[in-house]
Order: sequence, then structure tokens, then C-alpha cells
Amino acid sequence: TVAHAAMSRSRIEAAPIEEGVVAALNHDGEGVVRGTKTVFVPGVLPGETIRFQRQRRHRQHDEAVLVEVVTPSADRVEPKCAHFGVCGGCKWQNLSYEKQLGYKEKEVRENLRKIGHVVPEEFHPILGSGKEYRYRNKLEFSFTDNKWLTQEQLDSGIDFPERRGAGFHIPGFWDKVLDIDECLLQPEPSNALRNFVRDWAIERDMPFFNARSQEGWLRTLMIRVASTGEVLVVIQFKEEHAEAREELLKELAGKFPEITTLQYVINTKQNDTIYDQDIITYSGPGFIEEAMPKYSGEGELRFKIGPKSFYQTNPEQAYELYKVAMDMAEIKKDELVFDLYTGTGTIALFMAEQAREVVGIELIPEAIEDAKLNAQNNGVTNATFYAGDMKEVFNAEFIAKHGKPDVLVTDPPRDGMHGDVIALLLELEIPRIVYVSCNSATQARDLGLLTEKYEVKQSRAVDMFPQTHHIENVVQLVLKA
Repeated sequence: TVAHAAMSRSRIEAAPIEEGVVAALNHDGEGVVRGTKTVFVPGVLPGETIRFQRQRRHRQHDEAVLVEVVTPSADRVEPKCAHFGVCGGCKWQNLSYEKQLGYKEKEVRENLRKIGHVVPEEFHPILGSGKEYRYRNKLEFSFTDNKWLTQEQLDSGIDFPERRGAGFHIPGFWDKVLDIDECLLQPEPSNALRNFVRDWAIERDMPFFNARSQEGWLRTLMIRVASTGEVLVVIQFKEEHAEAREELLKELAGKFPEITTLQYVINTKQNDTIYDQDIITYSGPGFIEEAMPKYSGEGELRFKIGPKSFYQTNPEQAYELYKVAMDMAEIKKDELVFDLYTGTGTIALFMAEQAREVVGIELIPEAIEDAKLNAQNNGVTNATFYAGDMKEVFNAEFIAKHGKPDVLVTDPPRDGMHGDVIALLLELEIPRIVYVSCNSATQARDLGLLTEKYEVKQSRAVDMFPQTHHIENVVQLVLKA
């Protein structure tokens, strides 16, 4: 049997324990148990007989917690992480990686067929990640003065007087944090850094943050570890205690000489976001550098990453994703390429090597500043970038100024492209479109609309996030003759 920590004591104590068979996985990677009302249960696999308790009721379905797996699936593997099942992160650690890829590929194919009524001429096999663990270059941990106790800890009868901790938020609870000893998602010194800060502050009896009362000192910790080996650390404090802060930063820098940039934030507002905050550099240049090989294989692109920069979370697999997009773009030396939702310009700069000119558009002005800086630092002179809302910037006037592109690459947010953008694409009749997506359901919807004038030639899923249900998909569209 596989026991599972209950997530919400108060709501489920009265609910009876039920038994059922898992029929499928939903789009969030949770098990689906069908009956008079469908139940979603995390941590289970299709074909398993399980015992569960309903936890939250909705109109269409209920959410439940796993009590035990009575009959495990042959695909079930032993999770590597000690925090599996309580931490809301890697929900698929109990499924072999090969099977994870199978489910992801199946989801993409079904979404394209059922939602978009699209069957590409060629479905390339899914591209798995070279690393199944330790692939993330960025993690954020929260400090708490009231760490979450697992069901196991509660049942042990042991008293836990020390409730300060550092880790991840429990799914569905904005104020509950699970203390983490080891997370397998990021390379070291990630765990050593977090545990050092936590233990240092507990030893000195420093107050940890309480999200409800909005009191405490230590708030969050962001760690970025680049493939170049450079490390960026940002500690967020709720209030300034100059002496203690100085002592902590000094000891941290001394203990971890591999920290390239050490920064801090004094954030007195209600939420943890640092995008509107002043970040103070204690040591280092204020950024780290990430490197990516060029498509041609000659040399590399380098990207400056600060605490507020966006960069693909799995850098090694991002390179593989961009190569897939590049292959489908089939760019010739004299061609003009548009890159919609360009972010910090990584795809645009990757493609600039092959193209006559690349034009990137992005909503977030700071990202565009980073893109311009990245172009300059890499000596790329044939890429220009514009900030603004896609449906307002990308219009007939913009096309009149820059010309009609030969190739268009689009990598929109999870909710897909705006209707106005799709309408303009249909009007423009660009010869080739490459659509990169982190949500194959909204991608399928958009493709369904574009098939009015386009043929869907190729599709390839690329796994950026092993141990989770998330999947990227790249599709090539060619204008109908």
C-alpha cells in the first residue's frame, strides 16, 4: 500500500473513506475516478484501485486526497523525493519517465484532434529532457514561522516546538509552507544555501515571516544557478534589521564563495513579488550569465540574467526546444522573421544567425530592455525589439513599416493568442508560421482557426519539466497553395 499525507484536516475529517478505480489522468496530471460524480485525486495512476476521501466539492467534480493505493499500477515507481505527495511540486515522480513522456505525447495529440480538429501531416516523437532531475535554473523558497506538519508527524505523537522553516507552499494554501530538507529540482549549492540561511536564523532566534499576520523578518529566498556555474541569490526581508542582515549576508558570502551575485530586498508590502521593488546588491555584478550554443554550432550566445529577468527554467532543454523551432522555421538568409511574445529575445537572437532580420514584440517593457541588451552584448545587429500589447502593436501599420515577414514565430502565454492577432495572421498570409506553446489546449484552439488558410505540417512535443504534467509543443504551419 502507498500511504498519503492528508492535505486539509478540517474539511475531510467527516468525509467517509471510499474505494474506486482510476480511469485516466486529467489535464493537471491528477487521477480521475468516475462514479455518480467525478473525483480528482492527485498522486495516483490509471488502472489503480485506490481508497480516497473527498476534500472539496465543486459543481462538476470533487477533489479528494489519497488514503492508500490498494492495487498499484505496473507503471508506478518509488518517488525519489522524501517530500513527494505533500509538496505540490513534482506530482509525477511516482510514474516512470518513459510513461510520463507517453502521457504527455498522448495529451498533445488528443488536444490537437479533439479541440482543434487538427491532425498534422507529421507527428515527430516527443523529445525527452536529458536531465530528469536537477534541471531547473531558478527556485524560490518561502520562510514561515508555522511550518506545515505532515499527517505522519501529527500521528507520531511527537511535539514539534520549532515551527520555523523554509520551503514551498502547500497546494491550495497561500499561508502554509512545507519545510524542505532536499529538493531534487535544482543543482547544488541550492539545498545547502537554503538550509544554511534557515538554520543560521533559527540559531539566532530571528523571526520568520507569517503570511497571515504579515509579521516577521525572513521572507523569501530566490536562487538562480546558471549552466555556466554562476549563482545568483536574493534574500527578501519584511523589514530592515541592518546588523543581523549584514551578519547573515557576510557569513553567506564567506561560506559559499560560488555565489556570483548576492542581493537583498526590503519588502514591506502585502505580497512577495519583487518586480516593483528596489533590489540592493551586496556583492557581485548584480547578474549572472547563461550560455546557449548557437544553432550553427559555432560559438555561443550569452544572456545576462538579473533577479527580475525571465529565462527558460530548463536551459539545456530550452536549447533543444529552440532547435526544433528553428528546424521548422526553415529560415533562409534573405528572409525577414517576426517573433511574437519574444520575452527577453532568446528565440529571436537564436534565429538571427540564419535570417536577414528578426523583429521581436513583447508586452513587458523590462523584458524588451533585456532583449536589446542581450542583442548588443552578443553583437547581433539584425534584431530589433518593440514593447507593447500584441494586439495593439502587431497591426497593419507595423507591417507597413517593417514589411511582411517570410516566417513568423509565436510563443504566447498559456491562454494562447488574442483573436485580433489570429485575424491579422489570416489576413497577412505569411508563408510559414511556427507556433510554440506551453498549453496544447489553447494551441489547438488557435490552430483550428488558422487552418482556414494554413496546413498543419509538423508537430513535436518537447518536455521541459520532467516529473510534472507540463509539456511544450511546437507546430509548423504552411500557407495553403
